[in-house]
Amino acid sequence: MDNIDLYNDLIIRDYKEEDYDEIIKFWHRTDMGNPERGDSKETIKRTLELGGKLIVMESKSAKQICGTSWMTYDGRRILLHHFGILPECQGKGLSKVLLKESLQFVKTTGSQVKLEVHSSNSKAINLYKKFGFKHLGEYNVYIIRDISNLLT
Repeated sequence: MDNIDLYNDLIIRDYKEEDYDEIIKFWHRTDMGNPERGDSKETIKRTLELGGKLIVMESKSAKQICGTSWMTYDGRRILLHHFGILPECQGKGLSKVLLKESLQFVKTTGSQVKLEVHSSNSKAINLYKKFGFKHLGEYNVYIIRDISNLLT
């Protein structure tokens, strides 16, 4: 599929609950999802109710999700995550289209936007830098995924 056909074939829209199964497959295929992350249908619903947004980029002809951008809101910042494009659709400018759409949403909130990206993902890092993201110093990110291990 060449670029012109691909652009004319795209729909960018909000997530619908019936997208969930295909999105989970997409996230696994693009290494953005695994059960440890807790990306359940209920989690998505809760983050949307709290002011977040999940954007879906879809091919009309293939009826296939080819990109996602999930943004959660903590009342102060938008956290951009699960941002990705199918491997066979990469290198065609779709990430720029999806990021522009994502940043339009961020602008409507009047909030800062933050993201995490793997240090080896130079394509994503370059994209984010082109859109004005700055590296936030030498911070390390820590997480507890299994809350049964919380020390209280």
